[in-house]
Amino acid sequence: MIAAAGLWIPFTLLGAAGQVARNAMQRELTGTLGTVGATHVRFLFGCPFALAFLAMVLGVTGAPLPRPDAAFWLWLTVAALTQIVGTALMLAAMHVRSFVVTTAYLKTEPLQAALFGFVFLADALGAARLAAIVVASIGVVVTALGPGGARGFGDPRPTAMGLAAAAVFALSAVGFRGAILALPATHFVVAATVTLAAGLVLQSVLLSAYLALRSPGTLTAIVRQWRPSLLAGFLGALASQFWFLAFALTAAANVRTLALVEVLFAQGLAHVALGQKITAREAAGIALIVIGVALLIAV
Repeated sequence: MIAAAGLWIPFTLLGAAGQVARNAMQRELTGTLGTVGATHVRFLFGCPFALAFLAMVLGVTGAPLPRPDAAFWLWLTVAALTQIVGTALMLAAMHVRSFVVTTAYLKTEPLQAALFGFVFLADALGAARLAAIVVASIGVVVTALGPGGARGFGDPRPTAMGLAAAAVFALSAVGFRGAILALPATHFVVAATVTLAAGLVLQSVLLSAYLALRSPGTLTAIVRQWRPSLLAGFLGALASQFWFLAFALTAAANVRTLALVEVLFAQGLAHVALGQKITAREAAGIALIVIGVALLIAV
């Protein structure tokens, strides 16, 4: 039987698997809805499922709905806004520079999450944990970079945007953990689920208002694509539910580092579904990811 503190490991693995599936669905929607519209599906159609998860959790546990204080709403607002800003920066960086180079910069997120978690939440930050994060992050970069893929590293503009996106995503992860920890004493499942539901409601309202003002046609297109959007929203909410359960139990840096296994899931999916062969470089990168993750779990 896994101790409660160790549940963050299966929770993170399930979240990573759900995210790979959600990303596949969002890619299908991008051609119809555009990048911003496909991104909004994650929030808008994930929101009802998150509220359903909350109703189910409260019903099963019999716990009362917590009454969040000002600290919770501050953490939640910061986390929700930075997640949206991070997405915008990521898309901008990909427009300026290649997807591969931007992805490599984004994989500095666990390192930055470790720093932010240490500064803002006093999460443990030891040499062994940092070494594990670095090894796993290098593994992702090695796996992602194909022949000539390193072109563009060092260019000031995409470098700044890519690293800034990683920093903002790291701050978002730490912010959601901060919101969970700020809730009054309650079961960690209740705290995580309340935070997820509140976050998705806030993000749905903000992005819907933005699109209503700037691109009302995109909102109309999203409504027309409600069938595939529902599945993408469900997968996104389910993945986030597991992420938040993990955030309730351990530092955001640990979760975001273990979440790098989604690269392995994606590689496996490409191999099985598309018949793509794994190159020696990809195998070396995967080995580094596995070593880094193993070190993280062991410390």
